[in-house]
Amino acid sequence: MALQSINPANDERIRDYDEDPPEQVAAALRAAEAAFREWRGTGFPERASKMRRAAALLRERSEDLARLMALEMGKPLAQGRSEAEKCAWVCEYYAEAAEGFLRPEAVATDASRSFVTFAPLGVVLAVMPWNFPFWQVFRFLAPSLMAGNAGILKHSSNVSGCALAIGEILRAADFPPGLFRALLVGSKRVAGLIESPEVAAVTLTGSAPAGRAVAARAGAMLKKTVLELGGSDPYLVLRDADLEAAAEICAASRLINSGQSCIAAKRFVVVESVRPRFEELFVERVRARKVGDPFADGVDVGPQARRDLRDELHQQVAGSVAQGARVLLGGRIPEGKGAFYPPTVLGDVRKGMPAYDQELFGPVAALITVKDEAAAVRVANDTSFGLGAAVFTRDAARGERLAAEELEAGCCFVNAPVKSDPRLPFGGVKESGYGRELGQFGIREFVNVKAVYIK
Repeated sequence: MALQSINPANDERIRDYDEDPPEQVAAALRAAEAAFREWRGTGFPERASKMRRAAALLRERSEDLARLMALEMGKPLAQGRSEAEKCAWVCEYYAEAAEGFLRPEAVATDASRSFVTFAPLGVVLAVMPWNFPFWQVFRFLAPSLMAGNAGILKHSSNVSGCALAIGEILRAADFPPGLFRALLVGSKRVAGLIESPEVAAVTLTGSAPAGRAVAARAGAMLKKTVLELGGSDPYLVLRDADLEAAAEICAASRLINSGQSCIAAKRFVVVESVRPRFEELFVERVRARKVGDPFADGVDVGPQARRDLRDELHQQVAGSVAQGARVLLGGRIPEGKGAFYPPTVLGDVRKGMPAYDQELFGPVAALITVKDEAAAVRVANDTSFGLGAAVFTRDAARGERLAAEELEAGCCFVNAPVKSDPRLPFGGVKESGYGRELGQFGIREFVNVKAVYIK
């Protein structure tokens, strides 16, 4: 069966990729385990040298990689270049920090000596989505390889070209043959990969249903998992917020990656005393974003990655409008080729509407009006998701208290957009998954935290 890559800007087929046959997949898994046995014995300086070379290649090839992303999933070129740069950053970050993060830690006990070590687990299977086709992979890959693990990638079928490009970068960076391999297989074969004896652990970024399926299969096999799933991130705009700054940040966050980001702002929870002015400023800034061909200069919002995803998004908008939401901007599928959807703002969104209850994975913003700060927190937490959240207020102490103590999310920001950063742990709670990527916590997810006791 072929995996299809289709240009979402014009519906033209780019290429069909043949799936890897079972015997080729089995050979890749065996090769990964064999490479791991050698790689785990290398020192951090050797690993870091190759990781820095990968970072240099990402920068050297950033234009080609950006064009590949634009072609396969519609990312505007400038955003693709930034994604390649961020991948280089995470490679360099772990090349520098991994040894310190995994250094043995002494623990005082009744032994003559006792300590904790952090040993690699083995082959880590990564099941990754299309929306950030390089970043999602490298944020798992850099810490995993620096920890001494091997990696197998099952990427989303519509970005098979990106998957193969990642493998080529690692080969050019002189990582050992077999240590990383991108497999071209469909989603129905993920369960078999998880069951493979060579696979020691699994990481997935994707939807909640996909997370449940992977967790169930991995759990049956007693294999460690990290799940980074969906989000319906609330951005709270309090009565003392700087509305001009908040509107700009909120618009940019809602439309990053053409709205197709798990940590994009989704629900805007606005205190009623400032709602009219914020709504005016927000709609103005969303309207100013340029929609068009991702290869064109100055484009902020490209097409959705696939037509079926665009159509599903529109059904959520239509369902919300049917239940009383106001269309303040957009809301109609444009004529012509491609999977384009206009930046859309919905007002008067209430509980029970798709725009309130579900994740809107596209350029659609839901404005929710509340009485006061306490109500804003209740609405923010009134979701099955818990990935990111942001608070806008001129009172820094108030913002810090809400972010640290009251908002139910894994990443909480004050007067800034939610974003992933190699230096900070990234992940969620509730249906947004479990485990952490990035930072010290991320590199320690796929290691054996081993106690050593010497009497």
